[in-house]
Amino acid sequence: MADFIQDALERGPEQAPQWLSPWHRQGRASWQALSFPTRKTEQWKYTSLRALEQGAYLGQPQKLAAGAEESLREKFHIADLNGCALVFVDGQYSQTLSDSSVPDGVELVRFSQADADQIEHIKNHLGSVAKRDQHMFSALNDTWLAEGVFLRVASNVQVEKPLHIVWLTTRQEDAFSVSQRLLVVMETGSNATVLEHFASDQAEQNSFTNGVTELVVQANAQLHHYRLHLEEENALHIGGVHASLDSDAVLNSFHLALGSTLKRIDIVVNHQGEGAHCELNGVYLPRRNQHVDYHTCIEHAVPRCTTTESFRGIVGDTARAVFNGRIHIHPDAQKTLAQLSNKNLLTSDKAEVDTKPELEIYADDVQCAHGATVAQLDDAAVYYLCSRGVSRSEAEVMLSFGFINELVDKLRHESISAYLRPLLARLFARDPKLMRHIA
Repeated sequence: MADFIQDALERGPEQAPQWLSPWHRQGRASWQALSFPTRKTEQWKYTSLRALEQGAYLGQPQKLAAGAEESLREKFHIADLNGCALVFVDGQYSQTLSDSSVPDGVELVRFSQADADQIEHIKNHLGSVAKRDQHMFSALNDTWLAEGVFLRVASNVQVEKPLHIVWLTTRQEDAFSVSQRLLVVMETGSNATVLEHFASDQAEQNSFTNGVTELVVQANAQLHHYRLHLEEENALHIGGVHASLDSDAVLNSFHLALGSTLKRIDIVVNHQGEGAHCELNGVYLPRRNQHVDYHTCIEHAVPRCTTTESFRGIVGDTARAVFNGRIHIHPDAQKTLAQLSNKNLLTSDKAEVDTKPELEIYADDVQCAHGATVAQLDDAAVYYLCSRGVSRSEAEVMLSFGFINELVDKLRHESISAYLRPLLARLFARDPKLMRHIA
């Protein structure tokens, strides 16, 4: 892996704003100082980075030919979403596909287009939540950082329409990498919905996305956050979502990931103000020979905060899923309420899941619970449906979909749940005839 570390440094950012130079220097220093993870590294024990090393994903993406972008619109279009969209294709902004009109009180700009006031806000918050010394791929993101998205919702502004940030990849002649960065600042008393959407065309991908999202939710603000990973299975993705919650702030976050050759997502939520609440839900669906790895860490550093976390996975064929969920209760975090649940359904004898829910508690006045399950389809439930005229294939599809549908039904934005249901139905029901009960 030493070659990859050095080659990544030589790649560097391309056409980056001058004011990002400090991040490049600090990122390079951290990237060089950290040890590259191996199977002996606890946090990477079940996820190999060999595909990243062997694929030579260090090239710069080439801009698509004029007119080629329009055909990609169907890959991210969500009916009735009616929100503004900022779209990037192979890491490069697409004016053709974007609709960057925003309501009053909202700033949504690319780093390269930020004015002096916006640059100061970015400087104040960028890297304040994602710690490069603790997450080495955050350090790599800083090293490569050339473009990003800055979203700021002013104090007490209530944004009704979702803000849609889209990252698309396409098949290119040479393997390439994309450095994705999103910084969201929710000021005091604000409320907004943000949808991060990763997708690709149908061609076999040869891309590596290294993504970092930072969510700064100030006092009494509410952020409804969605992150969808719907890339083609050969697209590699290592990403992180890092959130900071101030007093009485609320973060509702939903994550969905299809499998790929390598997909690793770290989610870190820091409760830094009393009364903050986090609801974190997720679904992962690897199949064939795919891999998905979710690592979550909820830091309760202050009193009277609450967390509800639930992840569910359906693992099929010879796929592998990894889930590591950690809730850390600091000594001062009295009156904490926290729950963590991870449930997994294996639809094949060769499928595998490695799950590890953790509670680390240093306060004595808390209510915390955690648990994990791994199971296969209930034969009695299958028999019940079959005895009432449902074919076995249909019964298996219905029960599998029902296992995750509870979390999909809880989504607060109906257009997003309506978009996901047929997509998931097609995933489960490979024969279109089997979709009639769930689409």
